[in-house]
Amino acid sequence: MNDNQVPTRRALQADATRTEIVSAAGRLMVHNGYVATSIADIAAEAGVAVQTIYNSVGSKAEILAAILERVAAQSDAPDLVSASMRDKIDGARNASEIIRILAAWCSVVNERTAGVLRVVNEAAVVDPDVAKFARRQDVTRLLGYSEVAAALRVRRGLRAGLSDHESAAAIWAIGHPQAFRTLVLEVGWSVSAYREWLEKTLHGALL
Repeated sequence: MNDNQVPTRRALQADATRTEIVSAAGRLMVHNGYVATSIADIAAEAGVAVQTIYNSVGSKAEILAAILERVAAQSDAPDLVSASMRDKIDGARNASEIIRILAAWCSVVNERTAGVLRVVNEAAVVDPDVAKFARRQDVTRLLGYSEVAAALRVRRGLRAGLSDHESAAAIWAIGHPQAFRTLVLEVGWSVSAYREWLEKTLHGALL
């Protein structure tokens, strides 16, 4: 056996263990809630030792962050600075097409992450580390939307008098996951109706 294969095999095994831990934690937290799910519960569900969880993923807050990252990554564009999203925006023919791309992305990601973000909101009340994580997520989204605003300006699509910072803030507010939760999960809109509203509202606010 080639010694060079050993780290690769170990790395693959470590990745598989981490994936199982995150999957198990996701099932438990979405079903039982953040507070009611202990590290021991996650270890039992994943079939690993408690210490393995700390070594592989980290604290409970870090596990929740990994869950959110995993769920978001199931879409084809987990964040706005990804190569996939950047390529789509760069290839857009005009500002209206950028808005359509953005609305579609927000709709997909908000739908995919709705269950986990409910857990994040619950956890942020009782866990300062999760609260910090939630704030970082909001800031990251806002910074990512600055790229979209810049792309709209290049296409000469931004409304006169709107700065890139103001435009990014408008996208952040309109596309915020809380709006999806309220309109779709609580009021009962369909996802397609939400996406249509999102595109119209972004268009009206920015272009």
